[in-house]
Amino acid sequence: MTAPKHASPHLPVREDWLAQVQEEVLDPALPIVDPHHHLWDRPGARYLLDELLRDTASGHDVRATVYVQARAMYRAEGPEALRSLGETEFANGVAAQSASGLYGPIRACAGIIGMVDLMLGDAVAPLLEQHLQAGGGRFRGVRNQTAWHESAEIISNPVPPRQGLLSEPAFLRGAGRLREHDLSLDIWAYHTQLDEVIALARALPDLSIVLDHAGGPLGTGPYADRRDAVFAAWSQQMRLLAGCPNVSVKLGGLGMTVNGFGFEREAVPPGSEHLARAWRPYVEFCIEAFGAQRCMFESNFPVDKGSCSYAVLWNAFKRLAAGASAEEKVALFSGTAIRVYRLPSSIAARGQHFKETPRP
Repeated sequence: MTAPKHASPHLPVREDWLAQVQEEVLDPALPIVDPHHHLWDRPGARYLLDELLRDTASGHDVRATVYVQARAMYRAEGPEALRSLGETEFANGVAAQSASGLYGPIRACAGIIGMVDLMLGDAVAPLLEQHLQAGGGRFRGVRNQTAWHESAEIISNPVPPRQGLLSEPAFLRGAGRLREHDLSLDIWAYHTQLDEVIALARALPDLSIVLDHAGGPLGTGPYADRRDAVFAAWSQQMRLLAGCPNVSVKLGGLGMTVNGFGFEREAVPPGSEHLARAWRPYVEFCIEAFGAQRCMFESNFPVDKGSCSYAVLWNAFKRLAAGASAEEKVALFSGTAIRVYRLPSSIAARGQHFKETPRP
Protein backbone atom coordinates (compact mmCIF):
# COMPACT_ATOMS: atom_id res chain seq x y z
CA MET A 1 0.00 0.00 0.00
CA THR A 2 1.38 3.40 -0.98
CA ALA A 3 1.98 5.79 1.90
CA PRO A 4 -0.14 8.97 1.94
CA LYS A 5 1.53 11.96 0.33
CA HIS A 6 1.72 15.45 1.74
CA ALA A 7 2.41 18.76 0.06
CA SER A 8 6.13 19.32 -0.37
CA PRO A 9 7.65 20.25 2.98
CA HIS A 10 10.64 21.86 1.25
CA LEU A 11 11.03 25.61 1.22
CA PRO A 12 10.54 27.17 -2.22
CA VAL A 13 13.67 28.37 -3.98
CA ARG A 14 13.44 32.13 -4.59
CA GLU A 15 16.30 33.15 -6.85
CA ASP A 16 15.45 36.87 -6.63
CA TRP A 17 15.49 36.69 -2.84
CA LEU A 18 18.81 34.83 -2.78
CA ALA A 19 20.37 37.30 -5.21
CA GLN A 20 20.12 40.08 -2.62
CA VAL A 21 23.21 38.72 -0.84
CA GLN A 22 26.43 38.41 -2.81
CA GLU A 23 29.73 37.57 -1.13
CA GLU A 24 33.32 37.19 -2.17
CA VAL A 25 34.23 33.52 -2.03
CA LEU A 26 36.47 32.67 0.89
CA ASP A 27 39.52 30.45 0.35
CA PRO A 28 38.54 29.73 -3.29
CA ALA A 29 41.38 27.23 -3.83
CA LEU A 30 40.15 24.82 -1.12
CA PRO A 31 39.01 21.59 -2.86
CA ILE A 32 35.44 20.57 -2.05
CA VAL A 33 33.54 17.33 -2.50
CA ASP A 34 29.86 17.97 -1.85
CA PRO A 35 28.69 14.64 -0.38
CA HIS A 36 24.97 15.30 -0.30
CA HIS A 37 22.69 16.78 -2.92
CA HIS A 38 19.59 15.77 -4.83
CA LEU A 39 18.30 16.11 -8.38
CA TRP A 40 14.65 16.09 -9.39
CA ASP A 41 12.06 17.41 -11.81
CA ARG A 42 8.82 18.06 -9.95
CA PRO A 43 5.96 20.49 -10.50
CA GLY A 44 7.36 23.91 -9.69
CA ALA A 45 10.69 22.46 -8.53
CA ARG A 46 13.25 21.57 -11.18
CA TYR A 47 16.83 20.86 -10.11
CA LEU A 48 18.81 18.89 -12.64
CA LEU A 49 22.40 19.00 -13.89
CA ASP A 50 22.10 22.51 -15.32
CA GLU A 51 20.86 23.92 -12.03
CA LEU A 52 23.48 22.02 -10.04
CA LEU A 53 26.26 23.30 -12.30
CA ARG A 54 25.12 26.89 -11.91
CA ASP A 55 25.37 26.53 -8.14
CA THR A 56 28.67 24.65 -8.04
CA ALA A 57 30.20 27.20 -10.44
CA SER A 58 29.52 30.06 -8.03
CA GLY A 59 33.19 30.41 -7.08
CA HIS A 60 34.09 27.56 -4.73
CA ASP A 61 36.35 24.78 -6.02
CA VAL A 62 33.82 21.95 -6.07
CA ARG A 63 35.57 18.92 -7.55
CA ALA A 64 32.84 16.29 -7.23
CA THR A 65 29.47 15.50 -5.69
CA VAL A 66 27.56 12.57 -4.24
CA TYR A 67 23.95 12.08 -5.27
CA VAL A 68 21.60 11.01 -2.48
CA GLN A 69 18.26 9.22 -2.74
CA ALA A 70 15.32 11.55 -3.39
CA ARG A 71 12.59 9.43 -5.05
CA ALA A 72 13.60 10.89 -8.42
CA MET A 73 12.97 9.23 -11.78
CA TYR A 74 11.56 5.96 -10.47
CA ARG A 75 10.44 3.59 -13.19
CA ALA A 76 6.77 4.03 -14.01
CA GLU A 77 6.22 0.31 -14.54
CA GLY A 78 7.38 -3.03 -13.24
CA PRO A 79 7.56 -4.63 -9.80
CA GLU A 80 7.50 -2.10 -6.95
CA ALA A 81 10.83 -3.27 -5.53
CA LEU A 82 12.56 -2.60 -8.85
CA ARG A 83 11.18 0.87 -9.60
CA SER A 84 13.87 2.67 -7.60
CA LEU A 85 16.41 1.29 -10.07
CA GLY A 86 15.28 4.16 -12.27
CA GLU A 87 16.79 6.64 -9.83
CA THR A 88 20.15 4.90 -9.83
CA GLU A 89 20.12 4.73 -13.64
CA PHE A 90 19.22 8.42 -13.80
CA ALA A 91 21.98 9.50 -11.40
CA ASN A 92 24.51 7.39 -13.29
CA GLY A 93 23.41 9.02 -16.55
CA VAL A 94 24.04 12.45 -15.04
CA ALA A 95 27.42 11.22 -13.81
CA ALA A 96 28.26 10.03 -17.32
CA GLN A 97 27.36 13.46 -18.72
CA SER A 98 29.64 15.11 -16.19
CA ALA A 99 32.45 12.60 -16.71
CA SER A 100 32.54 13.55 -20.40
CA GLY A 101 34.23 16.80 -19.45
CA LEU A 102 31.84 18.78 -21.64
CA TYR A 103 30.41 20.48 -18.55
CA GLY A 104 33.66 21.44 -16.92
CA PRO A 105 36.08 19.70 -14.57
CA ILE A 106 33.51 18.84 -11.87
CA ARG A 107 32.51 15.19 -11.53
CA ALA A 108 28.85 15.36 -10.51
CA CYS A 109 27.27 12.25 -9.00
CA ALA A 110 30.66 10.57 -8.68
CA GLY A 111 29.04 8.56 -5.91
CA ILE A 112 25.40 7.45 -5.81
CA ILE A 113 23.31 6.67 -2.72
CA GLY A 114 20.14 4.97 -3.89
CA MET A 115 16.98 3.46 -2.52
CA VAL A 116 16.60 -0.24 -1.79
CA ASP A 117 13.86 -1.18 0.65
CA LEU A 118 15.81 -2.68 3.54
CA MET A 119 12.59 -3.98 5.09
CA LEU A 120 12.92 -6.78 2.55
CA GLY A 121 15.56 -8.20 4.85
CA ASP A 122 17.82 -10.82 3.29
CA ALA A 123 15.86 -10.50 0.04
CA VAL A 124 17.65 -7.21 -0.68
CA ALA A 125 20.77 -9.07 -1.85
CA PRO A 126 19.79 -9.49 -5.53
CA LEU A 127 18.40 -5.94 -5.61
CA LEU A 128 21.71 -4.54 -4.38
CA GLU A 129 23.48 -6.36 -7.19
CA GLN A 130 21.12 -4.80 -9.73
CA HIS A 131 21.75 -1.30 -8.34
CA LEU A 132 25.48 -1.91 -8.44
CA GLN A 133 25.17 -2.80 -12.11
CA ALA A 134 22.85 0.14 -12.85
CA GLY A 135 25.23 2.50 -11.06
CA GLY A 136 28.06 1.85 -13.48
CA GLY A 137 30.65 1.51 -10.73
CA ARG A 138 29.39 4.58 -8.86
CA PHE A 139 26.79 3.03 -6.54
CA ARG A 140 28.08 3.48 -3.00
CA GLY A 141 25.21 2.92 -0.60
CA VAL A 142 21.56 3.04 0.36
CA ARG A 143 19.23 5.41 2.14
CA ASN A 144 15.65 4.67 3.18
CA GLN A 145 13.02 7.14 4.35
CA THR A 146 13.39 7.03 8.12
CA ALA A 147 12.95 10.56 9.54
CA TRP A 148 9.74 10.16 11.58
CA HIS A 149 8.02 12.15 14.29
CA GLU A 150 4.55 11.87 15.73
CA SER A 151 3.90 15.61 15.41
CA ALA A 152 2.06 16.60 12.24
CA GLU A 153 4.11 19.82 12.27
CA ILE A 154 7.36 17.93 11.74
CA ILE A 155 7.55 16.69 8.17
CA SER A 156 10.64 16.69 5.98
CA ASN A 157 9.47 14.23 3.36
CA PRO A 158 6.28 14.27 1.29
CA VAL A 159 6.00 10.51 1.84
CA PRO A 160 6.37 10.06 5.62
CA PRO A 161 8.04 6.83 6.76
CA ARG A 162 6.62 4.37 9.25
CA GLN A 163 7.38 4.71 12.93
CA GLY A 164 10.31 2.75 14.34
CA LEU A 165 11.64 1.59 10.98
CA LEU A 166 15.27 1.70 12.16
CA SER A 167 14.47 -0.75 14.96
CA GLU A 168 12.67 -3.35 12.85
CA PRO A 169 14.44 -6.75 12.74
CA ALA A 170 13.85 -6.97 8.99
CA PHE A 171 15.46 -3.56 8.46
CA LEU A 172 18.45 -4.71 10.51
CA ARG A 173 18.82 -7.82 8.37
CA GLY A 174 18.57 -5.78 5.19
CA ALA A 175 21.15 -3.28 6.41
CA GLY A 176 23.44 -6.13 7.34
CA ARG A 177 23.52 -7.30 3.73
CA LEU A 178 25.09 -3.98 2.66
CA ARG A 179 28.39 -5.11 4.16
CA GLU A 180 28.73 -7.95 1.66
CA HIS A 181 28.96 -5.42 -1.17
CA ASP A 182 31.09 -2.81 0.64
CA LEU A 183 28.11 -0.44 0.68
CA SER A 184 27.31 2.15 3.32
CA LEU A 185 24.03 3.17 4.94
CA ASP A 186 22.95 6.80 5.00
CA ILE A 187 20.44 7.63 7.73
CA TRP A 188 18.28 10.73 7.98
CA ALA A 189 16.81 10.83 11.48
CA TYR A 190 15.65 13.54 13.87
CA HIS A 191 17.37 14.00 17.20
CA THR A 192 14.44 12.19 18.83
CA GLN A 193 15.42 9.03 16.92
CA LEU A 194 19.12 8.97 17.71
CA ASP A 195 18.68 6.20 20.26
CA GLU A 196 17.54 3.98 17.37
CA VAL A 197 20.57 4.99 15.30
CA ILE A 198 22.88 4.18 18.21
CA ALA A 199 21.31 0.73 18.64
CA LEU A 200 21.65 0.02 14.92
CA ALA A 201 25.29 1.16 14.83
CA ARG A 202 26.11 -1.06 17.80
CA ALA A 203 24.29 -4.04 16.29
CA LEU A 204 26.20 -3.69 12.99
CA PRO A 205 29.65 -2.46 14.05
CA ASP A 206 31.29 -3.30 10.73
CA LEU A 207 28.72 -1.41 8.64
CA SER A 208 29.73 2.09 7.54
CA ILE A 209 26.91 4.40 8.63
CA VAL A 210 26.61 8.04 7.57
CA LEU A 211 24.34 10.21 9.70
CA ASP A 212 22.80 12.95 7.59
CA HIS A 213 22.12 16.57 8.49
CA ALA A 214 24.00 16.72 11.81
CA GLY A 215 21.58 14.35 13.49
CA GLY A 216 18.46 16.43 12.89
CA PRO A 217 18.15 18.85 15.86
CA LEU A 218 14.51 19.95 15.69
CA GLY A 219 13.34 23.50 16.19
CA THR A 220 9.72 23.55 15.11
CA GLY A 221 6.39 22.16 16.29
CA PRO A 222 6.71 21.07 19.93
CA TYR A 223 10.40 22.07 19.85
CA ALA A 224 9.90 25.70 18.83
CA ASP A 225 11.58 28.10 21.27
CA ARG A 226 13.25 25.17 23.07
CA ARG A 227 16.67 25.35 21.44
CA ASP A 228 18.67 24.94 24.65
CA ALA A 229 16.70 21.88 25.73
CA VAL A 230 16.97 20.34 22.27
CA PHE A 231 20.71 20.98 22.15
CA ALA A 232 21.16 19.26 25.51
CA ALA A 233 19.20 16.19 24.39
CA TRP A 234 20.78 16.13 20.93
CA SER A 235 24.36 16.52 22.17
CA GLN A 236 23.96 13.76 24.75
CA GLN A 237 22.85 11.29 22.08
CA MET A 238 25.43 12.48 19.57
CA ARG A 239 28.17 11.94 22.15
CA LEU A 240 27.02 8.33 22.53
CA LEU A 241 26.85 7.90 18.77
CA ALA A 242 30.38 9.25 18.40
CA GLY A 243 31.45 6.26 20.48
CA CYS A 244 30.55 4.05 17.52
CA PRO A 245 33.63 4.17 15.24
CA ASN A 246 31.62 3.00 12.23
CA VAL A 247 29.56 6.24 12.16
CA SER A 248 30.41 9.41 10.23
CA VAL A 249 28.32 12.58 10.26
CA LYS A 250 27.40 15.13 7.62
CA LEU A 251 27.57 18.74 8.75
CA GLY A 252 24.76 20.61 7.03
CA GLY A 253 21.11 20.21 6.21
CA LEU A 254 20.27 22.76 8.90
CA GLY A 255 18.40 25.08 6.56
CA MET A 256 15.20 23.03 6.54
CA THR A 257 11.90 24.09 8.09
CA VAL A 258 12.12 21.37 10.74
CA ASN A 259 15.30 22.94 12.17
CA GLY A 260 13.37 26.10 12.97
CA PHE A 261 16.02 28.73 12.28
CA GLY A 262 13.53 30.70 10.20
CA PHE A 263 15.96 32.20 7.69
CA GLU A 264 13.26 32.04 5.03
CA ARG A 265 11.09 34.48 6.96
CA GLU A 266 13.65 37.29 6.77
CA ALA A 267 13.35 40.06 4.18
CA VAL A 268 16.97 39.50 3.16
CA PRO A 269 18.58 36.03 3.04
CA PRO A 270 21.28 35.27 5.59
CA GLY A 271 24.91 35.95 4.88
CA SER A 272 27.64 33.50 5.78
CA GLU A 273 28.38 35.19 9.11
CA HIS A 274 24.73 34.87 10.11
CA LEU A 275 24.64 31.19 9.17
CA ALA A 276 27.93 30.45 10.92
CA ARG A 277 26.73 32.12 14.09
CA ALA A 278 23.48 30.12 14.13
CA TRP A 279 25.06 26.76 13.32
CA ARG A 280 28.34 27.03 15.23
CA PRO A 281 27.25 25.14 18.39
CA TYR A 282 26.15 22.11 16.37
CA VAL A 283 29.07 22.01 13.95
CA GLU A 284 31.73 22.56 16.60
CA PHE A 285 30.21 19.90 18.84
CA CYS A 286 30.16 17.34 16.02
CA ILE A 287 33.77 18.01 15.06
CA GLU A 288 34.87 17.80 18.69
CA ALA A 289 32.94 14.58 19.33
CA PHE A 290 33.53 12.71 16.07
CA GLY A 291 36.79 14.29 14.93
CA ALA A 292 37.32 15.90 11.54
CA GLN A 293 38.17 12.53 9.96
CA ARG A 294 34.56 11.42 10.53
CA CYS A 295 32.86 14.70 9.56
CA MET A 296 32.04 16.16 6.16
CA PHE A 297 30.34 19.40 5.16
CA GLU A 298 27.31 18.94 2.87
CA SER A 299 25.06 21.26 0.88
CA ASN A 300 21.77 19.33 0.94
CA PHE A 301 20.81 21.28 -2.16
CA PRO A 302 18.30 22.11 -3.47
CA VAL A 303 16.51 21.55 -0.15
CA ASP A 304 18.63 24.05 1.78
CA LYS A 305 18.53 26.45 -1.14
CA GLY A 306 15.25 27.65 0.33
CA SER A 307 17.36 29.29 3.05
CA CYS A 308 20.60 30.42 1.40
CA SER A 309 22.66 30.39 -1.78
CA TYR A 310 25.35 27.82 -2.55
CA ALA A 311 28.18 30.37 -2.43
CA VAL A 312 27.03 31.76 0.93
CA LEU A 313 26.54 28.26 2.37
CA TRP A 314 30.11 27.15 1.66
CA ASN A 315 31.43 30.49 2.91
CA ALA A 316 29.63 29.76 6.18
CA PHE A 317 31.25 26.34 6.38
CA LYS A 318 34.66 27.88 5.75
CA ARG A 319 34.04 30.37 8.54
CA LEU A 320 33.09 27.50 10.85
CA ALA A 321 36.31 25.65 9.97
CA ALA A 322 38.55 28.70 10.23
CA GLY A 323 40.25 27.41 13.37
CA ALA A 324 40.89 23.92 12.00
CA SER A 325 44.31 22.73 10.92
CA ALA A 326 45.13 22.29 7.24
CA GLU A 327 44.76 18.52 7.62
CA GLU A 328 41.40 18.90 9.33
CA LYS A 329 40.14 21.21 6.58
CA VAL A 330 41.08 18.66 3.96
CA ALA A 331 39.04 16.04 5.83
CA LEU A 332 36.02 18.28 6.42
CA PHE A 333 35.74 19.58 2.87
CA SER A 334 36.75 16.57 0.78
CA GLY A 335 38.86 13.87 2.44
CA THR A 336 36.19 12.27 4.64
CA ALA A 337 33.73 12.16 1.75
CA ILE A 338 36.31 10.60 -0.57
CA ARG A 339 37.22 7.95 2.02
CA VAL A 340 33.75 7.11 3.27
CA TYR A 341 32.20 6.93 -0.19
CA ARG A 342 35.27 5.28 -1.76
CA LEU A 343 35.59 7.92 -4.47
CA PRO A 344 38.62 8.01 -6.78
CA SER A 345 41.49 9.82 -5.10
CA SER A 346 42.16 11.48 -8.47
CA ILE A 347 39.17 13.72 -7.71
CA ALA A 348 41.41 15.73 -5.41
CA ALA A 349 43.78 16.75 -8.18
CA ARG A 350 46.33 19.57 -8.12
CA GLY A 351 48.65 17.80 -5.74
CA GLN A 352 46.03 16.82 -3.19
CA HIS A 353 46.11 13.08 -2.55
CA PHE A 354 44.12 11.16 0.02
CA LYS A 355 45.40 8.01 1.59
CA GLU A 356 42.89 5.19 1.51
CA THR A 357 42.20 4.05 5.05
CA PRO A 358 40.48 0.84 6.16
CA ARG A 359 36.75 1.15 6.69
CA PRO A 360 35.14 -0.17 9.87
